[in-house]
Amino acid sequence: MRALSELPLGGCGRLAAIDAACGASQRLMAMGFLPGADIKVVGVAPFGDPITVEIRGRRVSLRRADAAAIRVAEAGLA
Repeated sequence: MRALSELPLGGCGRLAAIDAACGASQRLMAMGFLPGADIKVVGVAPFGDPITVEIRGRRVSLRRADAAAIRVAEAGLA
């Protein structure tokens, strides 16, 4: 398992866990970041922050610090 922030552009995985503080994890879960969801990195800003991911058919931009708290089981590159 690795952090979502470590996946390269086009990297895919399955969300395994969220290691954030209680409030942050609840906010992420409300946005659809739930264990078992497939996730793909579809964009990275020029300086690396934020990153854009596709999860459950939606695109969401996250700060790299928030993405570092999300653990994924890597599925490969698209």
